Amino acid sequence: MPVPGPGYSITVRLEAPPSASAAGDLTSAVGRAGGVITAFDVVESHNDRVVIDLTCNALSANHAKDITDTLETLPGIVVRKVSDRTFLVHLGGKIEIASKVPLRNRDDLSRAYTPGVARVCEAIAKNPDDARRLTIKRNTVAVVTDGSAVLGLGNLGPAAALPVMEGKAALFKKFAGVDAWPVCLDTQDTEEIIRAVELIAPVYGGINLEDISAPRCFEIEARLREKLDIPVFHDDQHGTAIVVVAALRNALRVVGKDIKDCRITVCGVGAAGSAIIRLLQAQSPGDIIAVDVDGIVHRDRPGLDANLKSIASSTNKDNQAGRLHDALVGSDVFIGVSAPNLFGAEQVATMAKDAIVFALANPDPEIDPMEAQQHAAVVATGRSDFPNQINNVLAFPGVFRGLLDAHARTITDAMLLAAAAAIADVVDGDRLNASFIVPSVFDNTVAPAVAEAVRKAATS
Repeated sequence: MPVPGPGYSITVRLEAPPSASAAGDLTSAVGRAGGVITAFDVVESHNDRVVIDLTCNALSANHAKDITDTLETLPGIVVRKVSDRTFLVHLGGKIEIASKVPLRNRDDLSRAYTPGVARVCEAIAKNPDDARRLTIKRNTVAVVTDGSAVLGLGNLGPAAALPVMEGKAALFKKFAGVDAWPVCLDTQDTEEIIRAVELIAPVYGGINLEDISAPRCFEIEARLREKLDIPVFHDDQHGTAIVVVAALRNALRVVGKDIKDCRITVCGVGAAGSAIIRLLQAQSPGDIIAVDVDGIVHRDRPGLDANLKSIASSTNKDNQAGRLHDALVGSDVFIGVSAPNLFGAEQVATMAKDAIVFALANPDPEIDPMEAQQHAAVVATGRSDFPNQINNVLAFPGVFRGLLDAHARTITDAMLLAAAAAIADVVDGDRLNASFIVPSVFDNTVAPAVAEAVRKAATS
């Protein structure tokens, strides 16, 4: 069952009678409504009333309203204002630009701007590679989207995608010291997106593509990699694939299996699923069975697009047909990047002994983790309220730190696999167990380890 969390946190400012029972009445009311109180602050006190800020977590916006309505029914309670704490975090945006150099006097201005800056411009004109050394290109990434596949919300467009891109930029800075900037393009035309990124590329040391729908994202990334002399990385594909491969490496260590002997079912063959399949193939698994909304992907299935044809040609050795439940039978590993509530414990029971289940659909996974645990040896999700969270933030900051430090011009599967190995190796033998196969997203050793592994792979 989902529990109230900070994503729907509200602060209710209210007036209450100055009675001994007021605090208990308020906390009991929130509890009856299913909320979880996280703070109770008296902000004003008067002879006839007290003013209280009551902060609590809810399940949803509707649930937050239910909690507020419940409080208003209490005798003597007057609700003054309700603040949604998530929206407060986003007021005015979450990132800013700051100068790295002092501008205290004319001398500072002459060096940072005219006339001194002209000498730097001339140096770059003579040797364009100097831009990587003498400008923000050295440490800056563009986070590019068209808003066509925002989180699990769908095609919201560029303006509605901006809060996600801002958050991504903040994570780049927090975890790897990389300066990133949102670039939300008001077009979903493949050619226009490619050209727009080409035009802005001189400013950046790397391009992070984000929340662009499949299958357009495959062509956009492939063509930009051909055209640009900086790395292009689609995080929905490769960030997810890196962390999944890292987690699977450790999960297989827990159950004592070799990937070369494993049958792996991957449910969801969009951007993330396709990239996971391709990165897994670099490790020669026993077999991979891909499944989408139309069932198992096999070579004789009609209507396959170019991406699915490519996957069908290199997976499913026995050309099996059927549905997800059929694919699970005998599988050692399930990896889901698809939709909620697709199967239950009875299907996990049909998998191989010591099965591994990665149910990564967010916020509701393909199977309830508690059900999966009835028969699976290792279970992971994309959620922060269960063990083994598969989260891209373990990968992309360190990946770009390493690429920028190496002055890399492209990105390869060898670099992606190096990143996955680095993440996996952070969980050393003493700590590795079925409930801890990937490090915490707040483990400050992860990004440097990933960066160093990628840098070495990029310069070898």
